[in-house]
Amino acid sequence: MSSLDTAEPGSATTPPLTPEELGLATRNHGFLLEALRYSVTPVGLHYLLTHYDVPQVDMSTWALEIGGLVERPLRLTMDDLRSRPSVTRAVTMECAGNGRMNMSPRAISQPWGVEAVGNAEWTGVRLSSLLEEAGLRDEVVEVLFTGLDKGVENNVKQLYERSLTLDEAFREEVMLAYAVNGGPLPPQHGFPLRLLVPGWYGMTSVKWLASIEAIDTPYDGYQQSYAYRLRQEADEPGEALNRMRPRSLMIPPGVPDFMTRHRSVPPGPTTLEGRAWSGFAPIARVEVSTDGGETWADAELGPQPDRYAWVGWTAPWDAKPGEYELCVRATDADGNCQPLDAEADWNLGGYACNAVHRVTATVDPA
Repeated sequence: MSSLDTAEPGSATTPPLTPEELGLATRNHGFLLEALRYSVTPVGLHYLLTHYDVPQVDMSTWALEIGGLVERPLRLTMDDLRSRPSVTRAVTMECAGNGRMNMSPRAISQPWGVEAVGNAEWTGVRLSSLLEEAGLRDEVVEVLFTGLDKGVENNVKQLYERSLTLDEAFREEVMLAYAVNGGPLPPQHGFPLRLLVPGWYGMTSVKWLASIEAIDTPYDGYQQSYAYRLRQEADEPGEALNRMRPRSLMIPPGVPDFMTRHRSVPPGPTTLEGRAWSGFAPIARVEVSTDGGETWADAELGPQPDRYAWVGWTAPWDAKPGEYELCVRATDADGNCQPLDAEADWNLGGYACNAVHRVTATVDPA
């Protein structure tokens, strides 16, 4: 049984953090909200989730294998990949478990708040061009991606694997990335090569890529058919996760209390700011509330640097002495909007929780 099955729907209490969860929290790290000031996230501040161990890669022997139901199997070294036309684009990536700690009862897993996100500039080669070069046979229905990282889940030893349908695999935005923010991928972000699927939650972008296989049946491995699915009960098939739901985050104003992160803000005119994104459609609206979500006012959106990159927003606030709960929510062009309550979309794995971001603050003349 997976640890994700231990939360019971309808439970009256949420268990305290387990030693195993604390161990996961030391291996992985979230984004710092104050770093929303950067339009491009420095690599060291980008969120990180490593399922198993970071593999050791020998570049003298590493090569990407493209095979399965193809006309021309390929074996590509890094030099081969770099010799092909490259593409660079800014992409916001978010973990599917972002917001998990706000659900009650929560899933027993990586304890994310709202900081499992980052926006980086990735460089690589378009996946579609390599698939065309290999020549997919008519019977192919999906493309399977296998990483070098391996571990045990559901009592099964496995390599980390995910697949894409042909429609998704041939999207022009999908790439095999070998660089980030102008430098090589660091080990923890998938060196030497990773899949990058803009708009989708991060679990899709397989790291430490070893092989790509064209297959004639939908892939039913653990990471596809069991993990990363929205379900209310452990024995139901659930709904597969894919695109990121709309979310907006706020740069916490003022200064923080060390333990609680509660903010102290000086009185007077100030500017609230942050960033918003959605995997479904461009962000159409961001709203800000200073009274816990009772009333809302539109924020001003900045330019959209790339379709799959986050967009900045700003809103004026005349901070008067008192206690405040600052909130922000985003709506995309398809009409998808963040819910007020984290329980609105409760699910067993604690996935896709995109409830309104809330920041408590005290405005004190002192």
